[in-house]
Amino acid sequence: MAASTSFPAATVPQAPEDPLFGLMMACRKDSFEKKVDLVIGAYRDNTARPWVLPVVKKAEERLRVDPDLNHEYLPIAGLSEFTTAAQRLILGSESPAIKERRVGSFQTISGTGSLHLGALFLAKFYSRASNQPVYFSNPTWANHNQIFTNVRLPIQTYPYFSAKTKGLDFDGMLSTIQGAPEGSVILLHACAHNPTGVDPTRDQWKQISQVIRSKRHFPFFDCAYQGFASGDLENDAWAVRYFVEQGFELCIAQSFAKNFGLYGERAGAFHFVTGPDSDAASTIMRISSQLAILQRSEISNPPAYGARIASLILNDSTLFEEWEDNLKTMSGRIIQMRKNLRAKLEEMGTPGSWNHITDQIGMFSFTGLTEHQVLKIRADSHVYMTKNGRISMAGLNTGNIDYFAKAVDKVVRETA
Repeated sequence: MAASTSFPAATVPQAPEDPLFGLMMACRKDSFEKKVDLVIGAYRDNTARPWVLPVVKKAEERLRVDPDLNHEYLPIAGLSEFTTAAQRLILGSESPAIKERRVGSFQTISGTGSLHLGALFLAKFYSRASNQPVYFSNPTWANHNQIFTNVRLPIQTYPYFSAKTKGLDFDGMLSTIQGAPEGSVILLHACAHNPTGVDPTRDQWKQISQVIRSKRHFPFFDCAYQGFASGDLENDAWAVRYFVEQGFELCIAQSFAKNFGLYGERAGAFHFVTGPDSDAASTIMRISSQLAILQRSEISNPPAYGARIASLILNDSTLFEEWEDNLKTMSGRIIQMRKNLRAKLEEMGTPGSWNHITDQIGMFSFTGLTEHQVLKIRADSHVYMTKNGRISMAGLNTGNIDYFAKAVDKVVRETA
């Protein structure tokens, strides 16, 4: 009898459930009244509800009443007003790369799509005579691994988080990048490192750039939190702009999910910046032509709605100013939760040091809790976080922070 499928289990095994979304579903099914959801990296207000930015509501209303709005396809590269504004946002309006027309930009399916487009381009066109790998921080956003391995690029890691100091393992990071095969791709988090919340200082960024230059590595920046990390758009873009000013050829994956609250609209951009040269404009035209072919074969045209919202805000000075205020509201609340959590743990005399809670920045904090402690706090107190001890600070609020701090104190004391 003929097989009923050409894809038996031996060929197509059952894939494991995505651990992050599986954990999110488990939390949703939990009926315990005081459960605490610190899993998904999406902003919540002080009442634990999703927050639609007031400036986004204004932009949506403008779109709603626009008599010229239609549902035609966007160009392959996306909405030009959006990608041009996205360039200015990440590189700065006075960027030498923009002035010298050596930046190619494409609208993408948020940051994930941007990373994929960049990985696809590198897999096809980046000359890697020794099959040099892509280096990620250890740890990094879990999806980095899948995105790059799916296009058959080999991956390695460089040390990043120190379990001892709960800060940056700078020496380990630098020595590994120094020892990587010449011409490797080095993926860097532009700000608000996910999952640790630990960022290099400006002096450390300068040292990182020197090592990358000396080894002729190719930098690939992932920027998902500009403006959301510190509340300052310029500050959060500093590392990327420094590398560009130093003349690096590089690429940038840029997401507008977190800083606009456009999680479901999937608005992002991919930027390729070539180095300064008399032929730079010609080089970027060639690169952009190949990116267009890749984009066409993947998605044909990006979706319009989220890009139109972001474009309206980025290109209108009044809306842009309001957006900056909205960013300060989000980042400010998270910074305050960090201060409150640290103060409560120190007040209770919870064993260990907790300064890392306020030293870290952005959406996430690496608590330092072990996997055993994470599983125990979930079972005992219905507190949900990833097994590596990462919490989304946006999940904390004045209504649950006392309960959470006491749960952490309890699990730390009971497992000491």
